[in-house]
Amino acid sequence: MPSPQALSENDRRLVASWAADCAERVLPLFEAEAADDERPRDAIARTRAFAAGELTAAGEIARRFVAGRAAGAVTGAAAVAAARSAAQASGVAHMGAHALGAAAYAARAAGLAADDRAAAVEAELAWQLAHMDERVRAALSLLPGLRADRSGPLGAGLLATGDLGEHIRRLQAVIGTS
Repeated sequence: MPSPQALSENDRRLVASWAADCAERVLPLFEAEAADDERPRDAIARTRAFAAGELTAAGEIARRFVAGRAAGAVTGAAAVAAARSAAQASGVAHMGAHALGAAAYAARAAGLAADDRAAAVEAELAWQLAHMDERVRAALSLLPGLRADRSGPLGAGLLATGDLGEHIRRLQAVIGTS
């Protein structure tokens, strides 16, 4: 039986575009440190192509770790978080829950780059919620709450702890969960 964190392919295509938007907002934080490294930008473009039905889930599953490796090419914490946001967005082709990971890492990146971290995180989460249409919200509401299902990224891993977990909890409080 597939994980409830996977979502249907149609729902993954819906949330992929939103995840790409979240990651793209913080991409300049990565590019400021590694302007010649195209991996996160390419991951975002592939995520958009998957959302548009131009790429298959199977093809993208094989490439989902490429942007994450770009995090090792930078040293600034905000740049690392921005690369991981792009990596999470590219993972949506595999599992829909990665959309919340893209959003959480984007909020982390925005906070780390700002003088007032709390205000920047709040503004980023507010932007993410405001730019989520009803279809995306409905698809994301099908995901289980953090730690409610161990078979995916919302289980007991990194996304369920610390500031990333808090960002996802805040998003899910507004979205609702299944």
